[in-house]
Amino acid sequence: MAADDLQTLAALAGAAAAGAALVVDARARRAVAMLAALALAGAALGLLAHEQIEDAVSPRPLLAAAGGALGLAAIVALAVLFRRRPAALPLALVAVLPFRVPVTVGEETASLLIPLYGVIAAGCLAFALGGGDAVAEPRARRLRIALAAMLVLYAVQALYSTDTDQAVKNLAFFYVPFALLFRLLLDVQWTSRLVLTAFGIVAGLAVVFAAVGFFEYATGRLLIANSKLLEANDVKPYFRVNSVFFDPNIYGRYLALTMTGLAGALLWTRRPREGIWIAAALAVLWGGLVLSLSQSSFAALLIGLAVLAALRWRAAPVLGAVAAAAVAAALVVAFAGDAVGVETGSEESVNRSTSGRVNLVTGAVDMVRDRPVWGFGSGSFRAEYREREGVRSSRIAAASHTTPLTIGAEQGAIGLVAYAFVLWAALTLLFSGLRAAVHPQAPGVPAVARAALAAAFCGLLAHTLVYAAFLEDPLAWTLLAVAAAVPLAAREPAPAAEGAHGGARLAPAAA
Repeated sequence: MAADDLQTLAALAGAAAAGAALVVDARARRAVAMLAALALAGAALGLLAHEQIEDAVSPRPLLAAAGGALGLAAIVALAVLFRRRPAALPLALVAVLPFRVPVTVGEETASLLIPLYGVIAAGCLAFALGGGDAVAEPRARRLRIALAAMLVLYAVQALYSTDTDQAVKNLAFFYVPFALLFRLLLDVQWTSRLVLTAFGIVAGLAVVFAAVGFFEYATGRLLIANSKLLEANDVKPYFRVNSVFFDPNIYGRYLALTMTGLAGALLWTRRPREGIWIAAALAVLWGGLVLSLSQSSFAALLIGLAVLAALRWRAAPVLGAVAAAAVAAALVVAFAGDAVGVETGSEESVNRSTSGRVNLVTGAVDMVRDRPVWGFGSGSFRAEYREREGVRSSRIAAASHTTPLTIGAEQGAIGLVAYAFVLWAALTLLFSGLRAAVHPQAPGVPAVARAALAAAFCGLLAHTLVYAAFLEDPLAWTLLAVAAAVPLAAREPAPAAEGAHGGARLAPAAA
């Protein structure tokens, strides 16, 4: 059997194990599934990048062995820590969530979430050793089944993909480890204090990332090189920053979702001093978002804020305002597009103004039309698009930035049904009983946290419609897992200070 077939089968088996980890409640079986998923995903990557691994290891085998042993020791040490202190696991996960390390796999260099993978592996090992509590959250069962179905379907459709290497990378780097991330976070006993601490870490990191963006803008230098971004900054009249992220749009997404959470805290807090600190943090993050110049992130923020406003006040006026704003924006683009940098004179001018998005959309639609039922296979869009459109230059974008179109082109109607099932399960879980929970004058930390998570997920969903990366982003899995695990009512009595003021403290560490 060829190495390509072996790596695909290993990825398929790893996806099946990760799917089992999502739906199985029995501790022993789930522990086996988690460890098997990690091992099989690693094996698939090893088969995919065996030449690069050999080239890196052969010159210095002892150094490579020492590095591997050190990494394994770190994972074991973290597992021991998580077994003794289960609350440290979710805090570690959210702390390492945004950090990426450039790694060469196959013929490409990608920015991978290496620290996150290590913490996930340690969390799975801790669970297998008996650390933490196995919580069967009944509200999330439908969502767990939907995610498992989409994961396994993606793996099965990799068997006939025109780009199996990309499908294996997506499974091993994203789908499998993030499914385990979801399960680990779902099992956490989310108390109000833990929610506050976790969000404080996220908000604090976002402020630091914004400060890095300010430094890049002031110096005119990017800390993490991105060739396309560097070229754009050289020829455009503006300078975009990416902070510690490779892509300014991913950087903007992180800031926009964090700002949505802070806005939720601001809407429900009853403490003037706390409101001042939250507003100050929002101002800093807004500056960072502006310097990213990520239009998709601005849209994500607006959607998140609209959802929060609809939950906080009456929904009808908010929806009316959103509809009016959308109509006004469409009229501006249609009749005064040049004033906002969007040329509408022809399809080609619109394509230039949107960095080739028109060609990508029409190419994806053609692929869907040719294979409407089963598509061209998981991970195939880029290779198939380049082949069909005759794209040879690496400078020309060939990755669809619209998640439904990508799924339709790669997985056909079958994949779109699975995608719709995930969205339905996610949105019903997020909003079921939420409006009633946040309606009281002092809804409490869990209810406000759930509102912020629901709004942030809606913003992320909007972002994926124009910049893709839905289940390939750990933020999507994290938002859903925490929202499913956090109850609408506190599991423990509220602190005396909170009860006295009747407010929800959601971001003490953001200040």
